[in-house]
Amino acid sequence: MSTATAATARHSGDELLIDAEADTLPAPRPTPAPTLARRILLGASVVLIAFNLRPVFASLSVVLPEIIKATGLSATAASLLTTLPIVCLGVFAPLAPGLGRRFGTERTLLGCMVLILIGTVLRGTGNIPLLFLASAIAGSGIAVSNVLLSGLVKRDFASQAALMMGLYTMAVCGGAASAAGLTVPIEHALGGGWTMALAMWALPAALVTLIWAPQALPLKPVASESGFTVRGLWSDRLAWQVTFFMGLQSALAYIVMGWLAPILRERGLGSETAGYVVSLSVMTQVVTCLVVPALAVRLRNQRGLAVVLALLTVGAMLAMLFAPLGGVFGVWAWAVLLGIAQGGTFALALTMIVLRSPDSHVAAHLSGMAQGVGYMVAAFGPLVAGLLHGWTGSFRASSWLFIGLGIALVIAGLGAGRTMHVGTTTVPRH
Repeated sequence: MSTATAATARHSGDELLIDAEADTLPAPRPTPAPTLARRILLGASVVLIAFNLRPVFASLSVVLPEIIKATGLSATAASLLTTLPIVCLGVFAPLAPGLGRRFGTERTLLGCMVLILIGTVLRGTGNIPLLFLASAIAGSGIAVSNVLLSGLVKRDFASQAALMMGLYTMAVCGGAASAAGLTVPIEHALGGGWTMALAMWALPAALVTLIWAPQALPLKPVASESGFTVRGLWSDRLAWQVTFFMGLQSALAYIVMGWLAPILRERGLGSETAGYVVSLSVMTQVVTCLVVPALAVRLRNQRGLAVVLALLTVGAMLAMLFAPLGGVFGVWAWAVLLGIAQGGTFALALTMIVLRSPDSHVAAHLSGMAQGVGYMVAAFGPLVAGLLHGWTGSFRASSWLFIGLGIALVIAGLGAGRTMHVGTTTVPRH
């Protein structure tokens, strides 16, 4: 057994968490929670923050046809609107560790929730320039929260890491599924107002902001710095394969998040039904998000798993475009298959960051590279899908985009799934 294989076999649920604070000196102290009630409140707050990380994406897509009809938004502008928050994920995610060191993880997360709250409220104005600005504001808060939350779970819930990450995963998927499934019913309940339907998702953001503020504000940040540097990461071939696997699976995921509901509506489904289909697909992801990491660490390598999940993802997406929507193997079955495939691919991408890293410092830096560059790659998926629809008048042209991304994902997975570590050196700064 090689060194990398042996290391893979030893990974536990806690070790699969990527610690954004791994380089910080002195090591951050856990969030104070001296009583059981305070600890439960802390855990509930983490879950509620996670719930708010996806409604910005999922709520927009299900009412996008109404937005286009009401505002005259062009195909290019609509594509940019769905893409802008994803670009923000790539731009702002690399800033998260530095912000956490400067202001403290808890206060930084509070600032992120305020940004998500402001962005969500501004989307309710119906003003097109403000709609773009709101997407950028909320996207920046989501980007930083994505990075910092897993580190906070590892630091504050070390003995319950597997449980907390399971709850975290369910909350993220639950937020996306709720937004996809409930935004249109909310719109109808409000008399057809898409602006208020979008703005209503500020309520859960406001709730968690009010709960988190009393826990975060009293904590003064401790002076700290990055104590380690990782050399050779950006020139390492394996690191780029991991990065592209993350980016390409994210491209397919955000195509689904941004355009699956409009695709199904073009094929004849009602707006509410299309939202429920997206909701089912997202909630199904919970299963494989929890199962795939445990499976991946037990395999000799992850190449076969990566290929199978990539092919299932593209196959299910093509079925949404061309397969009959009724019958036993109708749209609901394809939604479940798509959720299984995409949940597994996302979980595998995160797991391979850890498995390809020789230590926690490299994992933190590789995660930053994979998310920063990967989300910039991912942004092209929904952008091109929207542009193809605008140019051809149909989503069917996107099938070639799905196939191309799938082939690239298979190639990246064959490289990233090899049992080896990235060729880097971790060096203390002092």
